[in-house]
Amino acid sequence: MQRLEEFNMSNNEAIIASKAKRGRKAANLRQYALIFIMIGLFVVFTCLTNAFFTPDNLLNMFRQVSMICIVGVGMTMIIILGDIDLSPGSVMAFVGVMGATVYKMTQSPFLTLVFSLAIGAGVGFVNGFITAKGRIPAFITTLATMQIFRGISFIYTGGNPVSVFDEGFTQFGTGYVGAIPLPVVLMAAVVVVGIFITQYTRFGRHIYAVGGNSKASQWSGISVDRIKIGVFTLSGLFTGLAGLVMAARLGSGQPSAADGFEMDVIAAVILGGASLAGGRGTIFGTVIGVIIIGVLANGLTLLDVSSYWQQVVKGLIIVVAVLIDTKSRKKA
Repeated sequence: MQRLEEFNMSNNEAIIASKAKRGRKAANLRQYALIFIMIGLFVVFTCLTNAFFTPDNLLNMFRQVSMICIVGVGMTMIIILGDIDLSPGSVMAFVGVMGATVYKMTQSPFLTLVFSLAIGAGVGFVNGFITAKGRIPAFITTLATMQIFRGISFIYTGGNPVSVFDEGFTQFGTGYVGAIPLPVVLMAAVVVVGIFITQYTRFGRHIYAVGGNSKASQWSGISVDRIKIGVFTLSGLFTGLAGLVMAARLGSGQPSAADGFEMDVIAAVILGGASLAGGRGTIFGTVIGVIIIGVLANGLTLLDVSSYWQQVVKGLIIVVAVLIDTKSRKKA
């Protein structure tokens, strides 16, 4: 009997390992396909308009997608968990309003940065705590906080922007490190942190484990609630940084800013290979997804394609990406 149980356990482990291997293979193939699509888009838009493949335009494009990528790193971890966050746009607006207010009061870029990160992390902690401890789906939790923080932003400002044109504030969105825009440098730093966490830490391995099978992870001794709260808090921290960059680019904290921003982020993450079912996704894939979204938006704008049609294209991208994910999970 004992030998039979040992055989069944080893057989189950072999099956799980085989499925994981097939899943990794499918994910790698998808990332290669995305890289070819990205290169193809660069070639197409370079041929269609002379203004696309120029240093100024490319730097501008990466500056524009930097906020999507910064938030996307945290969103990737959340989606790997099998959850989703609908609040980033509202949180960014709230952080922008409060960050602009703090700078006007203190004239300190450092305090403004710390305060903005703290607000973002605090909101993320609230989202994670309610989701984990209240056993409420993240979709519902973040839908509520999306409305709450957007409303607080409007109440606090009376619907008016909090304008700050001082260079100490605007440098977060318009400054440079050498020849590279500061938002792009911040994006690169967040991506490196995200890759390190997800690929080289126990916390990162636990994120994948919880997303793959929450109950099995709990039985194996992983604190599922702690992982969820930690991921949402970290994602909120990144969202706070993106909110400050956005307000600095605009020269004001605007309560109506970033409306629908989370859709761009989710589109990029899903396009990059993260599975809405959880347990699958990479930061590198998200970066490729962000670049594809950015290239499409930039190229279509240069070709004078209506922004309404650009919204249609983004919606189609989400549908196609989800269909591909569904098919690949069935094969795995």
